[in-house]
Amino acid sequence: MSKIYTVAVAGLGLIGGSLALALLQNTEWRVVGIDRQPETVRAALRAGLAAAGLPEGEPAADGFSPAAQLLGQADLLILALAPQPALDFLKGHAHLLSPGAVVTDVCGVKRQIVSACGPVCAERGLRFIGGHPMAGKERSGFFNADERLFCGASYILTPLPDTDPAALETMKTLAAAVGCKEVTVTTPAHHDRMIAFTSQLPHVLAGAYVKSPVSLQHAGYSAGSYRDVSRVATVDERLWSQLFLCNRDYLLEEIDGLIENLSACRRALAAEDREDLEIILREGRLRKEGIPD
Repeated sequence: MSKIYTVAVAGLGLIGGSLALALLQNTEWRVVGIDRQPETVRAALRAGLAAAGLPEGEPAADGFSPAAQLLGQADLLILALAPQPALDFLKGHAHLLSPGAVVTDVCGVKRQIVSACGPVCAERGLRFIGGHPMAGKERSGFFNADERLFCGASYILTPLPDTDPAALETMKTLAAAVGCKEVTVTTPAHHDRMIAFTSQLPHVLAGAYVKSPVSLQHAGYSAGSYRDVSRVATVDERLWSQLFLCNRDYLLEEIDGLIENLSACRRALAAEDREDLEIILREGRLRKEGIPD
């Protein structure tokens, strides 16, 4: 990278805050943050970020002089917000960005966000590329942000055929700067198909699993299996309900497949068919053993 890039992060939650803190350690990046929560802005300033707040209830950026100034300096804007707030922020603030600036997001779904944000950016001479860093925690917010959150992780990018190659290279450089081990380049549709299985279905399963009345009595009877299956039940329901609905078609396919597999196990149990149970368990073991970690 031949110059110091200024990155504006809109939304200093867990992911946005962690990206900002990670980039803050790299002298080739200047990081500024924008958030609506005053306590988050104060914490970001204490952490060394240039930061500004946005008043609630304002539909556009007019009058937001600190935030407007920060956005006007940005070579790259990261929309670290849920799908609809990300689009709303972009629509209200795109005119503050310099033509040619790169815009990306961190949403867990890509088809809807790419199809919505791409045209807004094109109209303003901005370069949009969908992004999804594959890391997280059970707890959200800037106060749980971690500069090492992305170390060893994969960063997924979903450029379109007409995406500027230079924008893609900028995002690959950013991924390396925050510690990602690899960059996966794919289409928005393939991203959503895979994420329905690797991320969204486990959240569905965990939420259903902990609803057993027995879960209230697990102390003294649980170990790794309980922790592994139940860990991601602690979701932000406002965010994850949006993500589920944005990826409704693919997630429904995965839920239907899970129900079918559970039903097969139940039928064998009800019939006291040990041979069938062994076959079902063996199939699962062999599948797992054949999947690279």
